[in-house]
Amino acid sequence: MSHRDLDAPADTGSSADDGAAAPTDVPPTVESGGTYDVRDDPGYLDLGYGRLDTDRLARTGDPEVIYGAGKTPEQVVELLRRLRQAHPSRAALATRLGPEALAAVRATFPEASISEDAGVVTVGPLPQARGLVCVVSAGTSDARVATEAAVTARAFGAGVRQISDVGVAGIHRLLAVKDELDQADCLVVVAGMEGALPSVVGGLTGVPLVAVPTSVGYGASFGGLAALLAMLNSCAPGVVVTNIDNGFGAGVFAARVARRARRDGGAR
Repeated sequence: MSHRDLDAPADTGSSADDGAAAPTDVPPTVESGGTYDVRDDPGYLDLGYGRLDTDRLARTGDPEVIYGAGKTPEQVVELLRRLRQAHPSRAALATRLGPEALAAVRATFPEASISEDAGVVTVGPLPQARGLVCVVSAGTSDARVATEAAVTARAFGAGVRQISDVGVAGIHRLLAVKDELDQADCLVVVAGMEGALPSVVGGLTGVPLVAVPTSVGYGASFGGLAALLAMLNSCAPGVVVTNIDNGFGAGVFAARVARRARRDGGAR
């Protein structure tokens, strides 16, 4: 069992702001002090291979995030750079990056904070933490998904604490951290195999809880389907469930719950 508080979203790298000069072909934004006629700005940048949603921060309070799977390293780097230009006061987040994309990000943004095993990076300043998200994972094999959830929640403005390896096969480990579960504003509970952990946690505390099934397990786990169905059929009230391995979606949900729970600006 292990604990980790995320003052920065990963153990490697730095969360320092990106001091690199913005591309000259990107129009200045209001946020960065530039001026332009908003009538000429459709709220996105057409990059040829995709249209980057530069208006999402204004609409939802959070900028677009780069889903790295299926994108080339060059596209990932350009999208990160463009997001930093569009929203200089917020970190750009990219998930599901492979080794080549991670290497390209590290070479281009030396200040990036990189979670190598989870394939997640942030570039730029993290928001002030409001509220507390606690990411609880059943086993070490669930760490990739749990870390994706934790980094996402921190990038979306919540304080984050991770509690690892407290699965139901050694339930005394979970009972030993019940006080920490109660302190959170929202819980993310990550588990593979039979997916029992969210039901147990949901029976121990009334903290809002989002469950994440992982694809960890043997043959009849069917790549996480067994855990997904178990979580969907939980008898513990108030358990909501994401898709299999969707740590990102859980992190976004949990951060938004925690932020609204602490609208006075305080982090636990």
